[in-house]
Amino acid sequence: MKTNDEHKKYLKKLKLSTAKVIITQVLLLITFIALWQILSDYKVINSFLCSSPKKVIETIISLWNSNDLLIHVWITLKEILISFSLGSIIGIVFAAFLWWSPFASRVLDPYLTILNSLPKVSLGPIIIIWAGANQNSIILMALLISTISTIISVYVGFKHTNKNQIKLMQSFHASKFQTFTKVVFPSNITTIISSLKINLSMTFVGVIMGELLVSKQGLGYLINYGSQVFNINLVMAGVVLLGLLTSLLYFIILFIENKLKKE
Repeated sequence: MKTNDEHKKYLKKLKLSTAKVIITQVLLLITFIALWQILSDYKVINSFLCSSPKKVIETIISLWNSNDLLIHVWITLKEILISFSLGSIIGIVFAAFLWWSPFASRVLDPYLTILNSLPKVSLGPIIIIWAGANQNSIILMALLISTISTIISVYVGFKHTNKNQIKLMQSFHASKFQTFTKVVFPSNITTIISSLKINLSMTFVGVIMGELLVSKQGLGYLINYGSQVFNINLVMAGVVLLGLLTSLLYFIILFIENKLKKE
């Protein structure tokens, strides 16, 4: 009975701590927006160069009224979902292959490190020549940026799985496939989720860089077009919409992570 009371107190304390963190995060965001608007209203900052929350909202409403908002958001979201899904699947499968074959991991390790350190944006012109100035180039660029980091982070997790658990499976004459599915993969769910978070941010970078180069639709295109015509309101509206999109996808991953932790 005493243990149950202590556990309830612990859970209550944990919920209170989480609530404090969320409230503080929201207050920081509100403070930033309010301060930005006040500084803009009182001409402390140049609203022509820095825009303001009010003008950003007006721009987003204008995009909505012209039926352009959903088109640009959907194009970017579709590219991100395709790139993120492919990058995650390829990354996890390739990491599993490297764990399965120590010889292949030793051979490919320096190549993965070099590829990961290369500035992928510099490969943009080559990608455009290979895939064409279309959506394929954007997805390919996002894959190049996100997949390598996913492979490396997931493989490191697989490689450092508890050796005693693996030896225990071997003592029961378990096959390598059984060891992977029963020990290695389940033990690294947290690592995989963490790599998905990194993959998401890398995918956003790749997609936006691709849209800046070749796209005629999407949030990256809006930002690029806004900068070309020196419309800072449009640029900031694109950035804000990207932030909202990133937050939405991040919280979906966070929700999945919390569900997996409870199981």
